[in-house]
Amino acid sequence: MNRPSLVVALAGVLLGPAAAAIADDTRIAGARAAEERLLGDDEAAWLQAVLPFTRQIAVGGRVAGSLEASTAAAGVPASAMLEALRAFATSIDLGRDVRDGDHFHVRYEQAFTSSGAPIGTGRVLWAELKTAKGTVAIHRFRTRDKVERFWLANGQAATPPSINLPLEVVSISSGFGLRADPFDQPPPPPTAGKSGAMGGPLRAQPTLPPGLKPGTITGETPFWATAGLSSNAGKARPPTSTTYGRPPGTASYGNWQQSARSPRSLFMHEGVDLVAPAGTPVHAAADGIVVGAGPNGRYGNWIRIDHAGKIATVYGHLAGFAPGIETGTVVSRGDLIGFVGSTGRSTGAHLHFELLSDGKPVNPINHPETKRGVLRGPDLDRLRKQVTQAVAERDRETAAEKAATSVSR
Repeated sequence: MNRPSLVVALAGVLLGPAAAAIADDTRIAGARAAEERLLGDDEAAWLQAVLPFTRQIAVGGRVAGSLEASTAAAGVPASAMLEALRAFATSIDLGRDVRDGDHFHVRYEQAFTSSGAPIGTGRVLWAELKTAKGTVAIHRFRTRDKVERFWLANGQAATPPSINLPLEVVSISSGFGLRADPFDQPPPPPTAGKSGAMGGPLRAQPTLPPGLKPGTITGETPFWATAGLSSNAGKARPPTSTTYGRPPGTASYGNWQQSARSPRSLFMHEGVDLVAPAGTPVHAAADGIVVGAGPNGRYGNWIRIDHAGKIATVYGHLAGFAPGIETGTVVSRGDLIGFVGSTGRSTGAHLHFELLSDGKPVNPINHPETKRGVLRGPDLDRLRKQVTQAVAERDRETAAEKAATSVSR
């Protein structure tokens, strides 16, 4: 029997249970003291010595090959750069605008074990890219609503909007809202010379992509065959009212002008018209599922895609559909879905694009889903301070590095 146990036993015999309890507490205290002598009496310091730690690391260099490969070669974990590369891509074409010799700077944080092994993927805190076209910098910033993302130094979000416009080059010929029916507008006077549809200048019509001819998928549907009819409305017939337009060779110029002034010639344009040559690729505005694709009356060849958040997009007047586009097809943002045309009730090659929210048409140009976020007020002030501090810290580190290099030489 060891000494503490003997003390407890004797105390119980001589002094009773109360004394035995006191002796037992003494034994426990002695054991704790021995443990502290073995491990040290600063438990917090001991735990800190074995817990992971996080470091901020700054690297810089020049692009050789690609920005992704160059930052990886400089030591930035490739997994940490993925989010930053997507943020850069909202402002610059990384494949076309980045050249060998362009300078980059990246500050990231990385967790390590007590032995120095990296843990996790790391996070880029801010990054800067200098190209011949200018400098782009992205900064990780948490707004007052506790959302953290990358922002450009000017306060614009470096994340793409939820909904993209479906054409790479956007030229709007008709906006959202009440407008005059283009088919009720007077034609140009005979002295204006040759003209195309609705008085526009004649120009050569671009051809569709190789292998795609008008009608090979759904067919070019002239306005006079479908005006005012749905895709299942039966046999098409030409309109007789100048409210819907004037078939060639009918109605006088005066009647046309009178119709153009009629209240019946105004209607709600529930989307925007994006002008582009026939055959221009049309891309899905966001991830979603195709719920309709086919001839659809005044829309001509038409596609509807439903997206998350009760948002839907509609694409009209298409020359044809991309292979595999049909009801039930799942598409991703940027997928090719069709080609610009002039089918249905159309005055010329363009894309009619609609954005529906809860089934109701909204203006796709100024809707929050199609616009990047912009910081204002206190958030913008805090971002500007963060940017100033980050740049100043980078400059100090660069100056110190140059000084150390010159001394070593």
